[in-house]
Amino acid sequence: MIENGAMVDIIRLITGALILSYASYTDIKTRKASNILWLIMGVIGGILLLVQYFIIGFDNVYILIFIPILMAMWYVFFQLRLIFGGADAKALMAITILVPTVPQIFGYPLWSYALPFNFVIFANSVILFLFIPLGLFVYNLIRRDIELPFCFLGYKMSVEQAKQSFVWPLEKIKNGKRKFAYMPKDFNIESQLKIFEIKGIKEIWVTPKIPFMIPLLAGFISSFFVGDIMSYIVQNIMSIF
Repeated sequence: MIENGAMVDIIRLITGALILSYASYTDIKTRKASNILWLIMGVIGGILLLVQYFIIGFDNVYILIFIPILMAMWYVFFQLRLIFGGADAKALMAITILVPTVPQIFGYPLWSYALPFNFVIFANSVILFLFIPLGLFVYNLIRRDIELPFCFLGYKMSVEQAKQSFVWPLEKIKNGKRKFAYMPKDFNIESQLKIFEIKGIKEIWVTPKIPFMIPLLAGFISSFFVGDIMSYIVQNIMSIF
């Protein structure tokens, strides 16, 4: 039989996973995620919080103080550009209300927590985001497009297709030569693609504009089942020494 506390955590998991999945889909298609999603998540989180407080109870009620602290922190992170966009910051604020405590579902998560659960979600998302270069390398390896450092950062695409896609060119023309673009965000994409066309270049390396919402979804789910990945890695490194 499922305990009341576990049932609330299951509802939190399903709610967060569904809303973040839909937000990831719209972010990929339009690079936007509606504010109504975070309002719905926050309202559901608030209702579950009241249910847990008045009916089920908290093992440590003082943990609730982290809700306003973390929400303020996400806002500061956004202002400092430590979070990719406004939708990501709003998502993290809503998650802070939805899952204020460490969930317990059928013996999960596997690893313990050294940080507040909401920050663990963010940390897991960043760590999983760092695996993207490995995935790109495998993708390029299958296509036999191995050219450093491009193969870890993007993939080849026709200039015509790049004009219609959410990508940044990893190449630029400088002094008449094709060179690696260290900061693809810092130049005008349209003008650079036009230069490629003028020079008759049909295919270039590009890097996808991957919405952070996708690793945030992965970080949310992994936090429920795996746990604090960062603390686990640090603990294992420390144990070596």
